[in-house]
Amino acid sequence: MGVKIGILTSSRADYSIYYPLIIKAMELPNTHVEIIAFGTHLSKQHGYTIDHIIADGFEVKHQLDHCYALSDSPLGISLAMSNTSKVFAEFWNEHTFDLVFCLGDRYEMFAAVSAAVPYQINIAHLYGGERTEGAIDDCLRHAISLMSKWHFTACEDYKKRVEELTLQQNHVFNYGHLSIDNLNRLKLFSIEDLYKKTGVDFNIPTILCTFHPETINYQANADYAAEIAAAFHELKDFQVLITMPNSDTGSQPIRDAFSKIAASNSNIFTTENLGTIGYLSAMKHCTMMVGNTSSGFVEASFFPKTVINLGERQTGRIITSNIINTRITKNDILNAISKNRHNKYEEGKIQIYGNGQTAHLICEKIHKNILKHLYQS
Repeated sequence: MGVKIGILTSSRADYSIYYPLIIKAMELPNTHVEIIAFGTHLSKQHGYTIDHIIADGFEVKHQLDHCYALSDSPLGISLAMSNTSKVFAEFWNEHTFDLVFCLGDRYEMFAAVSAAVPYQINIAHLYGGERTEGAIDDCLRHAISLMSKWHFTACEDYKKRVEELTLQQNHVFNYGHLSIDNLNRLKLFSIEDLYKKTGVDFNIPTILCTFHPETINYQANADYAAEIAAAFHELKDFQVLITMPNSDTGSQPIRDAFSKIAASNSNIFTTENLGTIGYLSAMKHCTMMVGNTSSGFVEASFFPKTVINLGERQTGRIITSNIINTRITKNDILNAISKNRHNKYEEGKIQIYGNGQTAHLICEKIHKNILKHLYQS
């Protein structure tokens, strides 16, 4: 049978990051990789993104349904966590793995990993040590790190934080971010091909927007969405392509506001999911990014691309020279866009997240050290 490695993926976001690791892990000798898809991958409202995994040529051996929120209320999120924990309690009871990868800090991932604790499953966590003070993700991310045996961080600062948190210095490795591997490897769409996919002509100045709820202060999200929509309504010399938010507390008012503004403005477009190549291509060809997505901190640094970071969701992350922090008011957003629309950065200047060899380094560590250690323990 050989070595059996599981990949926990709960959303479009973590799958796109995992991609180069899945490819490399499948090349390891005497190793069998099984994808465990759950969360919004199986939600039709969020694009049923399990189809994207299958379209990439991967078998999704395990498809666990009923692990996503049916509403964006605190009760809906809490019930989703409970349901996910129950589903995975049964799953871990029926399936064994030598090593299981988890990624990030979402509530679905926390529930899946916490259900594994009584079974003493060897969990490898990507990407601990980060901070996002405007989201409940902070406590979930740190808890996942504490429940994991191995840790792969995106940069040196985050490595130090995981070492302090877990007291497992020998089990923490900084190999950079897998998204940089993706950007080095993938052939991105041309402007012409991107137009065919999205209907948006990136020859025209275009803002790429992804705005997720601030789950610490979720009651304010409707007001935030209204301010962003009001700002976009006044932008006549830009197009705006909006990717819809995650399934988080307070996401529905954001969805409603963005759908409404797109319906009444011919220069504003919304999409549920562009796919990995589509999203990275839109990032490459856009004029700037506006929102509060983590991709504005990691992937945007590759090009680099100007990022107008809105509000507090990502407070605590490392701020590189291409990121401009802005309050979520119409005037602040418009001023930030106006002042920074012509920013230019030297290509390859920002490299705190590695050089695109992350998947290779992780798999080398698995093959040479981690699996040997697990067999000896």
